[in-house]
Amino acid sequence: MEELIEQWNRQFDKKSPEEILTHFLNEYDDRIALASSLGLEDQVLTDMIVKVSPTAKIFTIDTGRLFPETYSLIEKTNMKYNIKISIYFPNHQLIEDFVKINGINPFYESVEKRKNCCQVRKINPLLRALSDLDVWICGLRQEQSVTRTKVQTVEWDEANKLIKINPLVHWSEQKVWEYINQHQVPYNVLHKRGFPSIGCQPCTRAVAEGEDVRAGRWWWENPEQKECGLHKR
Repeated sequence: MEELIEQWNRQFDKKSPEEILTHFLNEYDDRIALASSLGLEDQVLTDMIVKVSPTAKIFTIDTGRLFPETYSLIEKTNMKYNIKISIYFPNHQLIEDFVKINGINPFYESVEKRKNCCQVRKINPLLRALSDLDVWICGLRQEQSVTRTKVQTVEWDEANKLIKINPLVHWSEQKVWEYINQHQVPYNVLHKRGFPSIGCQPCTRAVAEGEDVRAGRWWWENPEQKECGLHKR
């Protein structure tokens, strides 16, 4: 698999995201899906994917702590593209047990408790979503944060035993916005209110001008810790 990954990265090094998506969507058919957080990058990928394969799988995780604006965006996206984004929810018993033991907002207390919350609310549903796939499509970009500078176009996800493709890996934030404006892609209105990266409501804040795009995610933690576990490296 390592040789194949290296071959793909050479093959797609200068290819457009649309070309990359077309190859993998055609190659893997119903064994590939976009894992969408409804962020800018994933909205761009949704627009591209639907144009290649209108019936391609697109899913998102509802942690139960999302912003109202995020729920509105799901509806807007479904309506614009005539699709139905699959929504995966956490196990209610695990959530109830976690809150009973730790309280409603324990993630502010330690990185360990925050990651445990992410595990219950995000990782476990993700594992169910990925269980029948060979490839998952992600909107990771190298310039997003210090934890993503070495992300490649095609990677082997050892934690989930899947191929992971990142078609926008070399795009700048400006290029993402240019695509959104040019193609009238629906996006979360919070992006215009100082939220470049949007996750769960209690773990996301607006950022000041000049701050890192992910500075508002888990802002009480060190930058090198700011991953929920979806993208272990």
